[in-house]
Amino acid sequence: MRLNQFIASSTGLSRRAADRAILEGRVTLNNLVAQLGQVVSESDIVTLDNRPITPAVKTVTILLNKPVGYVCSRDGQGSKTVYNLLPAELHQLKPVGRLDKNSSGLMLMTNDGQLAYELTHPKFQKTKVYKIALNKPLMSEDQTLISKGILLQDGLSKLGLESINTSDRINWKITMHEGRNRQIRRTFEALGYSLPKLHRTVFGSYKLGDLPVGRYKEPTIS
Repeated sequence: MRLNQFIASSTGLSRRAADRAILEGRVTLNNLVAQLGQVVSESDIVTLDNRPITPAVKTVTILLNKPVGYVCSRDGQGSKTVYNLLPAELHQLKPVGRLDKNSSGLMLMTNDGQLAYELTHPKFQKTKVYKIALNKPLMSEDQTLISKGILLQDGLSKLGLESINTSDRINWKITMHEGRNRQIRRTFEALGYSLPKLHRTVFGSYKLGDLPVGRYKEPTIS
């Protein structure tokens, strides 16, 4: 296991923060100042700020059906958080691929840094599927524009669109391979639409299935 991954999985730091700690000379490997890219084995001794790092004993991942009205941060600043739905022993888990307060559906939470990396890094192109409802019928020309790509401040956004109810053009299934902040909402907002409903059903190999709202389980990979 790479040193930054070991630090991240054992301390809760991000890999970037772990790299920064290594560069700043705050990490030792077997009593020597550590270097970026080093590999850690079970017998190695790693310290951070002169304190030994205890490796994570077990990785835990859960699949949560997030309700609308809950935020993904630990400090909800007055709002309910997803941690209110979990027992205390699961509060060390971190959300992977966050959903905003007004969105619902499949959310993974884990202490497995490698899994989180593989699910969120753009190079892995994980498929995500959402069911959405628009505030008004989607015009045919706007459907074409979205399929070709809408230019947002952070780049081109292309979404796969499939009508759920051909008679109303309000309910759609969205397929995408990116994960930029509020990307789906911003794409439709650029054309004058809002989304009263945004519900994620698939994230990579994980599917929400019939898990009740507000409940969680250990996921099975299809």
